[in-house]
Amino acid sequence: MAFKLSPNLVKNSLSSHSWLGLLTGVLMYWVCLSGTLAVVYPELERWETASVEESETIDTSAIDSAYQTFMEGQEATEHAYVLLPRPGMPRTVLMSDHSARALNPDGSLGETAEHPWTHLLTDLHLYLHLPQSWGMILVSALGAMLCGLIISGLLSHPRLFKDAFHFRRKGNARLEQTDLHNRLSVWGIPFHIMIAITGAFFGLAGPLNLAVSEAFFDGDREEVIEAVYGGHPEVTPHDGPLEIGKALRQTIEMSPEGATPIYVTVEHPDTEEEHLLVGTHYPDRLIYAEQFQFDGAGNFLNRVGFSDGEPGRQAIFSVYRLHFGHFGGYGVRLLYIALGLALTVVSVSGINIWLTKRKHRDYLNNLWNGIVWGTPLAFVLSAITQVVLGLPSVLIFWGVILASAALAQWRDRDAQTRRWLQAATAAGLVALVLGHTLRFGSDSFEGIAPVINGGLIVVAGVMALLAKRQPVN
Repeated sequence: MAFKLSPNLVKNSLSSHSWLGLLTGVLMYWVCLSGTLAVVYPELERWETASVEESETIDTSAIDSAYQTFMEGQEATEHAYVLLPRPGMPRTVLMSDHSARALNPDGSLGETAEHPWTHLLTDLHLYLHLPQSWGMILVSALGAMLCGLIISGLLSHPRLFKDAFHFRRKGNARLEQTDLHNRLSVWGIPFHIMIAITGAFFGLAGPLNLAVSEAFFDGDREEVIEAVYGGHPEVTPHDGPLEIGKALRQTIEMSPEGATPIYVTVEHPDTEEEHLLVGTHYPDRLIYAEQFQFDGAGNFLNRVGFSDGEPGRQAIFSVYRLHFGHFGGYGVRLLYIALGLALTVVSVSGINIWLTKRKHRDYLNNLWNGIVWGTPLAFVLSAITQVVLGLPSVLIFWGVILASAALAQWRDRDAQTRRWLQAATAAGLVALVLGHTLRFGSDSFEGIAPVINGGLIVVAGVMALLAKRQPVN
């Protein structure tokens, strides 16, 4: 007996799908586009600070003195970090909650390693530039709503899989957008579901923690955190300098072959609770890192057990790499970028479908057109002002988007607005590459910088081609 969805279920699912899409459209677009770019945020950090000296190794004995020098005169900080060379990031960086400095291969402190434009990008994806606690909850709620969109979309289109390769490219604009939306949705369903679930997890971990603590831990939220992420070890106060190098050498000895320390976190620096967490990358595992705990004197205390502990703990500590595609090499990164762009197009085409169904144009069409094509321009111009000129650029980013929306409303012509914004983005990308080369000189031809700049030129060519194909009037 064939399975068939009832007409009422299909109708109600389509209605809920439309309303969910409208409610999340603009925010989902920003989160998807910034998330696609954030797949390569480590490479963007290196590109933004191209003059930092790079090396795939560092002498562990040099870290202790460099850390002490770095911390002199620092404001009080809850944490300090030593980010070690790792695949895709061949540099050592010392960080506090307030500043960051590179560590040169010879053990001396190098220049600042701050990368505010990359933070602009990642903060948009994680928090939509809102206060972090509220922003992460909102973005995670979008992940939950994406789950609802996927389910309602499947239920509202009974022929979705049957028409998976049916694409009408010419003719009715609404049908073209509908086919684009449905085809990309079907082809990327596993990826979309994974992104939705893992994205929802980040911000909803707090409410889940509260629910679990009330149900199983008598309301003790700290006990839940300790059960999942490991608790603070009992430490003996240490008066001497931190023995970071000693802790690193022991971690290497205790780790399986091929595992590499990738960071050291100094918890509660310069207090009686000061201790070290050494994060170690296991190349054959999806977990972000195993953690080894040491006291300030470099004495081993405990291994948290992310690599071989409870399955739930391993799963939770694997969410980050799974969400951002930071596993399996650059082939996986490229796949994530392609699928992320597809999800971005799905978000845009969903709103386009609704707009064409209305059978009339008004300010909503103009504002949406300006936002969609103004956002790439905003990324480019904010990169020029921040990376090349060193100017704070969050306000510039949002100002460009508002100006693009105003331009679209003023011209009141979709094709012309797209043409102008696409051409401006192409020109801006070329200017960004030239500006990067002028600022960093020969360093712009070293390491990852020429790869990023080459990619920007390719995108500029695509944008120029899109602009050329738009009708003049």
